[in-house]
Amino acid sequence: MSMHRMPAAPRRSMATRLLLLGMAALVIASFGSLSLQWREFFSDSAMQTTAEFLRGFMPPDVSPAFMRKVLTGAAETIAMSALGTLLAAIAGIALALPAAGRLGRPARACTRMILNVSRSIPELVWAAIILVAAGLGPFAGTLALAFHTTGVLGRLFADALENSSPLPEASLRINGAGALAAFLYATLPQTVPQMMSYTLYRWENNIRAAAILGMVGAGGLGQMLKYHLSLFQMHQAATVILAMLALVALVDGLSFALRRMMTR
Repeated sequence: MSMHRMPAAPRRSMATRLLLLGMAALVIASFGSLSLQWREFFSDSAMQTTAEFLRGFMPPDVSPAFMRKVLTGAAETIAMSALGTLLAAIAGIALALPAAGRLGRPARACTRMILNVSRSIPELVWAAIILVAAGLGPFAGTLALAFHTTGVLGRLFADALENSSPLPEASLRINGAGALAAFLYATLPQTVPQMMSYTLYRWENNIRAAAILGMVGAGGLGQMLKYHLSLFQMHQAATVILAMLALVALVDGLSFALRRMMTR
């Protein structure tokens, strides 16, 4: 009985070896340069202080009046994340076409640079910039999510278009179809499920980001949490934190179910 041997592993190039060595050296240098006080972090006094702090949150405030405020904040957080993601998806599709090289190399390079700048700036920084012009409230938070997510989705959409098979579109063009019709009927249907999956995943992330943006005055549950923590109203803050967790779990489950429906 003959035994089948596995093929030999491909040889790694010198550039790959140097890159791995450089990353390992960077990790080692990070541990050596940072003052990590693990012993103090797990000391008895730190544990007692943390336990006392957490006991201050109990029990959460579940009074009807406060729960109505929490539900209003949760609805505002969902609206911010949903609208910000929708605006980003529309802008991302528009920018993905030149970013995928369909309008020439200069347009591709320029659009890619715009997308890189958009996604390299965190949502909190976008919110701090927009708050100066738009003022406090969910409008600034929505725009901050839209600007950052546009950079992320635009890059992902462009990569999806570049990685799609060119044969169906080329076949339609050979048979006399116009460029727009060939794109809409051949290339776009290939990438739409992937684009929808990316959009839903970013919506999950934007729910968390929307809750954090409220800490800088962008509305929603985050703004409520900052308000009650600043006044040391720990029972109300606990309720807001639990609402954040429930909201994230709800959106995660909904997004997962939608992705499963699209991939069947």
